Amino acid sequence: MSTFADALRAERIKFTTLPSQWAAPLVALTLTVGITAVAGAAYGTADHTPGGDPAGGIYYGLLFGHVAVACLGILLIGQEFNTRMIGGSLAAVPRRGRLYGAKLALGAGLGLLLGLVSAAGSFLAVGATAGLDPSTPGLLRSFLAGVLYHPMLVLICLGLTAMLGNLSAALGVIPAMVFLGTTWLAAIPGVREAGQFLPDRAGLYAMRTGPEPGVHYGHWTGLLIMALWTAAAVHGGLRAMRRYETPGH
Repeated sequence: MSTFADALRAERIKFTTLPSQWAAPLVALTLTVGITAVAGAAYGTADHTPGGDPAGGIYYGLLFGHVAVACLGILLIGQEFNTRMIGGSLAAVPRRGRLYGAKLALGAGLGLLLGLVSAAGSFLAVGATAGLDPSTPGLLRSFLAGVLYHPMLVLICLGLTAMLGNLSAALGVIPAMVFLGTTWLAAIPGVREAGQFLPDRAGLYAMRTGPEPGVHYGHWTGLLIMALWTAAAVHGGLRAMRRYETPGH
């Protein structure tokens, strides 16, 4: 019977040999850091804090790049549903929790690495183009939140895709919600209050260095809210994977 290490190794091989999977983090990094650098150069030193908060400039590119981050989480499991290869994976790893855990471990590791490079790149891009005061209160927390946002978003999307069990449905719904859906919901009167508790909104708020009018929780709480959404999505994905449990396991 394959061990967790075997399952994780197999997932790593799938990732490195499927261009659509390893291309997603490259696109995310390019969009996040590239757009941030362009925006920083355009604003210049006269005004490098869109929205009145330094984080607005630092993470401006992330508003576009996090769609590719979401796609990474989707593709890590969704492609196997699309190609019907999920049956082969399930046959190779009879313990469904072990297979799912390997996918989660790979997704978390990739997301953490991507978050570290993206956040560092965005900070350096703003520092090089518009200038950034490293003594700004809350900047270290903003950096940490920017790093952690990536693996949590990957795991949320991976879990949701496992629940949907369909790549096309996941690609059609999840990126749209990340890019536009929660922004639209937050703009609807009567829904705005609830919208601030959605995972991406809470995670993005955690990156801000200062308070935002109308938000009823602190920055660390925003990170906790996103972590709770992550745990819920991961658990939902596990329950969905258990539908494929073979007799005797």
